[in-house]
Amino acid sequence: MTISTDRRRALQTLGVGLAAAGAVPLSSAAAAKADDSLAVPGAKRLRELMARLEKAPRRRDFKTVPMILDHADQWDAEAIAELKVYKPRPKQAWDCTDIGGPWLNLMRNALNAQIWSFGHPDFLAVAVVHGSANLALYDQAMWDKYGIAKLAGDKFPKNALIVEVAAGSGDPKNYEDEAGAFSPHDNSIPALMRRGVFFLSCHNAIWEQSSKLHAKGQNPDKLSVDQIAAELTNHLLPGVVLTPGAVGTMPELQEAGFHYAKN
Repeated sequence: MTISTDRRRALQTLGVGLAAAGAVPLSSAAAAKADDSLAVPGAKRLRELMARLEKAPRRRDFKTVPMILDHADQWDAEAIAELKVYKPRPKQAWDCTDIGGPWLNLMRNALNAQIWSFGHPDFLAVAVVHGSANLALYDQAMWDKYGIAKLAGDKFPKNALIVEVAAGSGDPKNYEDEAGAFSPHDNSIPALMRRGVFFLSCHNAIWEQSSKLHAKGQNPDKLSVDQIAAELTNHLLPGVVLTPGAVGTMPELQEAGFHYAKN
C-alpha cells in the first residue's frame, strides 16, 4: 500500500516512542473486521482507514496515569495521526458530552445523508467524547466494578449503548430497511464502529470520573485516583481512541479539515 508523504511525516515521529512504551496493536478479535464492516462497497478509502486503525497500537497496560498527559506514548497518538491525515472530504467531528443525549442517532443520520443523499461513501465521522458520554466507552466490567450506573443516571442501569441489537444483522444492501442496520433501531456504538465511526475518549473525563468514584467510595480495591484512571483507561472498548483531552483534541481535528458538530 502506498503511503503518502503527509501520512509518512505524521507517523514517523511516533513509532519510536510508542514502541518504547510497549504499545501493541489491538487483537484481531477485538475490533471490527473488514468482513464485518457496514461501510458501503464504494467506501474504499474508509475501509483502508479502518484496517490501518485496527492495527494502530493502543497502550492498555497502565498501572497509573498522570492528571495531565505530557508524552505521546500516554495516548493513542498514532491512531489520531491517521485520522488527521485522512484525505477524503467532507469529514466531521462530533462534540459528544451527554450519555443520554441524541449523539448516536445524529451521527447515524449524518452518515446516511452523506453516503446516500450526497454521494460521499468515504465520509468520515468521529465522536470526540467527554462528559457523561465518556462513561459509555468503558466496558461492562468497569460498570459493574465501580457502580458507574450511579454516575450515568437512572436511564442506564447498565451500559446498553455497547450492546449489539437485532437490527444490526439486517441486510446491509437494503439501506432503506426501516428496521435495519441503518435505521433508528440500531443506534449503538458497535453498529457505528462497523460503519467506520471512530470514538475518541477524553483522558480528562477519565480522570474526573475517577476522582468522583474515589470521593464517593465507589472503589472496591481502595485504589488511588491515578490508579483508577489507569484501570478505566485499560478497559476502554476495543477500537476506542484515547486522546489527551477531548476539548484540546478538537482543534487538532479542525485544523486537519474536520467540520465541527455539536449534539
